[in-house]
Amino acid sequence: MSVTARLAPDSTATSLLVSPSQGAMCEQALKSDQARGLTSVEDWLRFQRQFSMRIVSSFSHSQHWTPDGQSSTPVDPARSNMGQSAGLRRGLASIPHDWVRTMKISAMKSGLSTLLMLAALLYGPLQAAEEQKSEDTTAEQRPIPEPQRFVTEHSGRFNGVAMRYRVTAGETYLRDKKGEPKASIFTFAYTRTDTKEVRPVTFVWNGGPGSASLWLHMGTFGPRRVSLPSDAAHPGAPPYPVVAAPETILDVTDLVFVDPVGTGFSRALGGHKGKEFWGLNEDAQSMAEFIRTWVTENGRWNAPRFLLGESFGTTRAALVARQLESEDFMMSLNGLVFVSQALDYAGSTPMVRDNVIAQVTYLPTMAAAAWYHGKVTPRPEKLDVWLLEARKFATDELLPALFKGNTLDPATRNRVRDGLARFTGLSPAYIERANLQIQGFRFAKELLREEGKTIGLLDARYTLDEIDDLAAGPSGDAASAAISAAFKSALMDYMRSELKVDWNRLYLAPADEDLSAQWRWRTAPDDKYWEPWPVNTAGDLAVALRLNPSLRVLVASGYYDLVTPFFDAEFTLNRHDIDADRIDYKYYGGGHMMYVNEPSRAQLLNDTRAFIRAQLAKQSR
Repeated sequence: MSVTARLAPDSTATSLLVSPSQGAMCEQALKSDQARGLTSVEDWLRFQRQFSMRIVSSFSHSQHWTPDGQSSTPVDPARSNMGQSAGLRRGLASIPHDWVRTMKISAMKSGLSTLLMLAALLYGPLQAAEEQKSEDTTAEQRPIPEPQRFVTEHSGRFNGVAMRYRVTAGETYLRDKKGEPKASIFTFAYTRTDTKEVRPVTFVWNGGPGSASLWLHMGTFGPRRVSLPSDAAHPGAPPYPVVAAPETILDVTDLVFVDPVGTGFSRALGGHKGKEFWGLNEDAQSMAEFIRTWVTENGRWNAPRFLLGESFGTTRAALVARQLESEDFMMSLNGLVFVSQALDYAGSTPMVRDNVIAQVTYLPTMAAAAWYHGKVTPRPEKLDVWLLEARKFATDELLPALFKGNTLDPATRNRVRDGLARFTGLSPAYIERANLQIQGFRFAKELLREEGKTIGLLDARYTLDEIDDLAAGPSGDAASAAISAAFKSALMDYMRSELKVDWNRLYLAPADEDLSAQWRWRTAPDDKYWEPWPVNTAGDLAVALRLNPSLRVLVASGYYDLVTPFFDAEFTLNRHDIDADRIDYKYYGGGHMMYVNEPSRAQLLNDTRAFIRAQLAKQSR
């Protein structure tokens, strides 16, 4: 724990890191016979000069002090709070309070650094505790202002339809049982203003958990987008072009881009903490509450409703759909759009070595990456035909072989090994060393190892020259490293220049630094038995589909996605009692964010538009 003194007149800050032994020394010195023999403030001031110099010497050498005055081991910051709280507070208790105050005043007047440090040492722990308590109390008592909103008017032509529309970039407050604001959800709402027809509303979010909506917003579905090289080349340095996106779906639906608590401008309010909203169930509950609040405040209860999520955003969407369809909310949905599906994590966790499911679901994506980078010989002319073969091999040969393990006969093992080499482009020797178990992330490092390159995880078309060419897996993600700065820069510029968002609040992208560590995957109450298991909301989707017979799902997958592989979407949604006739699959020549590939972006928009129109037509019959 650091104790910082901020004392007039020179506002010098002195940080004191107190170890357990230093705290014991303080206690010993302050309670010594010499100290107890002091009878006046002047005596105390003379004594403290000697005492504080001893402290300064201890700090300057970053060492502990033993009771006999001998130095020992270096200070351990992780354990320093023990000595501070025990030694200093007991020592402080032995000093007359008015003497301490006089010492502090004397230090301020004299400007002596040692006196300043001693004053900080004596007052620091108690003052820090009081300040923290005061901050917590102030946060609870501070009046919460009205929601902040920035409204601008626009016009455009989308899919050939000319329209005027309003953009409301602002907060929607969620309220607790007492009716007090508990969280601010910041959204970018695009609503058409030149018609009185009942327009659908599509709620759009990204994943993470902990991702703001900038990817779907600035990548494809917003009316403005960042333009990136379609061939997976690095976009370079700013400025990044932000261009019109007339292909977007505003012609068929209003759009609300949602940033969950701890992302973007969204925050917990009052005495509420972010961790109240950071969890699988907690996050879904807050999103369901937001949708109910938004449609209420905007008079859209009878408008058709769609959810569109990416990655973990699909995990969330399945759970939110079940909640909205339940009697707790009674808000039926017209459709769900899953971009890079991630409902059952068993098929998308390749980093777990013995996860047989992921080794099977990743095989077709590895085959696509090997095909793209020219590691398949002979190279098939058509990718879709090649991937049909890969699916068949994964299901009919690889899965049984991995299931049999050590009981697999040598002839079958050799055949499966050679098949893996053919589809992945990896050497038979590597596959033997891996015991037929090719982990998806290690594949990203191995495929182009001889060229000194690592392929991307979010999009295997990207490559990166990493420093360590001997590592088993990648140190980062080539795709994310290439595109993240462009997306963030584009959104921040667009917000300020066109949406007139002028706010001194930090836009969290990436998320609040505490979100990941405090995220709660547990789905059972704390007093109930619960055993960790791969995250799975496919069952929630199955329930939502049964509660609402009109509900359908569009699943959009990129062939080169090594984070949520397309074969895992098929594997997941063909199980869990999900009606296969109500799932529509679409595939694209990109990765996790397939829309950075221009043909895929246009196709995704057209497929989504067609899906929404089909669902609306079904309701009108």
